[in-house]
Amino acid sequence: MDKFFALFAMAVPIVAIVGGISVAIVRIITQARLEELARRERIAAIEHGADPTKLPPLGPLTQEVYSTYQDHRLRRAHGLLISGVILVAVGMGLAIFVASVEPDKNHWVIGLLPLSVGAALLLCSRIIWPQEK
Repeated sequence: MDKFFALFAMAVPIVAIVGGISVAIVRIITQARLEELARRERIAAIEHGADPTKLPPLGPLTQEVYSTYQDHRLRRAHGLLISGVILVAVGMGLAIFVASVEPDKNHWVIGLLPLSVGAALLLCSRIIWPQEK
């Protein structure tokens, strides 16, 4: 049974790393394909007599474009807020889980690391949140 847990403990990070890299590769390929299709559509419209000056410009197709600095700060604050909440929940869950597995030992403090990182992210989110004038 110990060999199973050792194998499982090695498989989890490997699957996570390979999965993360695979997601990034698929995203890049999909984004390139969308841009290629937009260019082909633009060329076909020009070939059929459309005025190129009246066609919308080619820009980032799959990413949101934020026109102001305020919007950029809001998006960044939202990202920090979401990450902070997730890490606080993971830290609390980890602390509760470890405390319930070994109640006579103080290994629950392991959960304090993600909890404190999450709290720091929540603080950063509050600091950079755009203020209304």
